[in-house]
Amino acid sequence: MANLPPALDFAKTEEEICDKWAAEETFKKQDSLSLDRGDEEFTFYDGPPFATGLPHYGHILAGTIKDVVTRYACQTGHHVSRRAGWDCHGLPVEYEIDQKLGITHRDQVLEMGVDKYNDTCRGIVTRYTKEWERTVTRLGRWVDFENDYKTMDPTFMESVWWVFRELFKKDLVYQGYKVMPYSTACGTPLSNFEAGLNYKDVRDPAVVVSFPLKDEEGTSFVAWTTTPWTLPSNIALCVHPAMEYVKILDKKADKRYILAKSRMAQLFPIMNNKKKWKPKMADELFAIEATYVGKDLVGKRYAPVFNYFESTEGSEEYWRVLSDTYVTDDAGTGIVHQAPAFGEDDYRVCLAHKVIQKGKDLPCPVDSNGMFTDEVPDVKGIHVKKADDTLIKLIKESGRLVKKDNLEHSYPFCWRSDTPLIYKAVPSWFIKVEEIRDKIVENNKKTYWVPNQVKEGRFHSWLVDARDWAVSRNRFWGTPIPIWC
Repeated sequence: MANLPPALDFAKTEEEICDKWAAEETFKKQDSLSLDRGDEEFTFYDGPPFATGLPHYGHILAGTIKDVVTRYACQTGHHVSRRAGWDCHGLPVEYEIDQKLGITHRDQVLEMGVDKYNDTCRGIVTRYTKEWERTVTRLGRWVDFENDYKTMDPTFMESVWWVFRELFKKDLVYQGYKVMPYSTACGTPLSNFEAGLNYKDVRDPAVVVSFPLKDEEGTSFVAWTTTPWTLPSNIALCVHPAMEYVKILDKKADKRYILAKSRMAQLFPIMNNKKKWKPKMADELFAIEATYVGKDLVGKRYAPVFNYFESTEGSEEYWRVLSDTYVTDDAGTGIVHQAPAFGEDDYRVCLAHKVIQKGKDLPCPVDSNGMFTDEVPDVKGIHVKKADDTLIKLIKESGRLVKKDNLEHSYPFCWRSDTPLIYKAVPSWFIKVEEIRDKIVENNKKTYWVPNQVKEGRFHSWLVDARDWAVSRNRFWGTPIPIWC
């Protein structure tokens, strides 16, 4: 310690060490000696970064931890391949190219030519590789940048194809639907990241609609929705299994309705006015005739709002009450109308209750541009967001409209076209994770985790609830899936 200078320049010393390693090719020599000795291979999986941007603190921190692991493996008699890799496909690249070329619609890419579009994407994916190399090398991390790989390399894509083929041979691949944010202007689904880029305050219609019980004439369930255009596709209602529900007589309308007890104000808004509302006023408005717990209502059948799908395959399972804990009483009536083609929870709940079947068709009368198809002739060719008024009029004429209001709320818009998004079931290819979930959970128990609480906590919780994995994307710049139908 006595030989240390009084003021050590740590940064300069680090640079000198990096220069020495480079001049003596220390990393290459260590790797070569390890191969000559026939050291046991230590396989290290490292997710490659995008090279369309510069490294940030998160990359630096994770890279340092990774370097510690691989160096320790080398020092304990193992050989470790450490090739630099680059993630070349996906949204970040397409997003940048679309901004550069002023692309706002999927058809513009098709007019340009997918080959030309992809060539443009290919041209930017390695833009910052030298900056990455300088930063990683300066950190003292040993990585082979001369023998790097790219996810757009045919050899890499072929390795993905091999994995997919093995899963396919094991009958772990199927085609189904995934409900995703969808741009009707661009005719393409968006990622959740994209859906969160452009929120706006909008004013939408909010309606309460009645659903008459089949086995109790004169009594109806009531459900509230801000998307009346989804009502033609309604095939179920959902209640909370533990919530308290009541059957009331609406004295003014002379009709009987079932809804959550805590959501009476949806039908009688004066109950929300603390200054005007007095409990004794209830006798003038309604009478509670029966009380239920949500689970007691499950299985009850009701008459659909529209009859467009009465004769479709599987319709014998439609138009009944289901239950799920995602239902809340912070808005609406405590009863949620289910249109599984246009809601992620709707799809999940209807699938769990076998109203729809995995991999089978479901009522989805909306085309890729958001127009109603001939399955709903009353609004055929009309965009869903413009069909609300017509559908509300039809509901009113059938005597099923209980209440109509307008709601101001924040709503997602497409960042490309600046048009409202919808949620829509999109055909996707899935891996049957649920079928092998128990095996995955058992394998996780055999895995050594640092820290151990990740193994038993967050990761375990994620695995036990893991759902089938939608691996396909409706994009242009990516690895094609080798399936021909």
